[in-house]
Amino acid sequence: MLAMPNEGATAAEEEYLQSLFWLREAGLPMTAANVARAMQLSAPTVHEMIGRLEKDGYITRSSSRVISFTPPGATYAESVVRRHRLIERFLTDVLAIPWDEVHEEAERLEHAMSPVLEARMMAAIGDAKTCPHGHAIVAGDRVQGVPLADVEVGASVKILRFENEAEDLLHYLKESGIEPGLKGTVARRDEQSVAIETNDGVRCEVTRSVAETVSVIADPSPPPRTALPDQLVLGQRYGR
Repeated sequence: MLAMPNEGATAAEEEYLQSLFWLREAGLPMTAANVARAMQLSAPTVHEMIGRLEKDGYITRSSSRVISFTPPGATYAESVVRRHRLIERFLTDVLAIPWDEVHEEAERLEHAMSPVLEARMMAAIGDAKTCPHGHAIVAGDRVQGVPLADVEVGASVKILRFENEAEDLLHYLKESGIEPGLKGTVARRDEQSVAIETNDGVRCEVTRSVAETVSVIADPSPPPRTALPDQLVLGQRYGR
């Protein structure tokens, strides 16, 4: 019989649940190894916390050590992610904080949000459906995209979201001029970089590794592809 989750996870447990949810959204295996890679933690540290999450009823592990959410665990993880993305949108739209500076601030605030504050923030952001980095606030509303790195030269693109929200990477993307909602045409694509010419005639260029982390809608579109495992490293300084 599965254990039922406690009424409230610790802040540390919530961080792990959020990482597991991100893996599931990205279509990557929910394993302790991928969690360790994403969070840049040692295997023993992750193993201990995964064991605690299992004991507390948030997850189960198969004989092959693949992790799955329990139904209550999935609901709890979705609530943590929703709060995080809601806070990011509130910070950008209401407090006018630049979108490349809100991820870590939201990490600090999400663990202390009350239901009353969450409802008021939701009202304040109006009809916004995504965080400022393009991720759906409500689980299940995610739009399928393809990596910018896969799109052929000449294709039309619209930036959907940034799959990796490490703050140093967000700074790099903002400096490049790329942001969710941007429309343009792929002007160059090689092993070193990918460039987009926007509909306003501005040229934005990022390294190939960064283009792997940018999801777009493209026409013509390459086949959908799961993100590369290397893109799980959430604190790596890309393109520097």
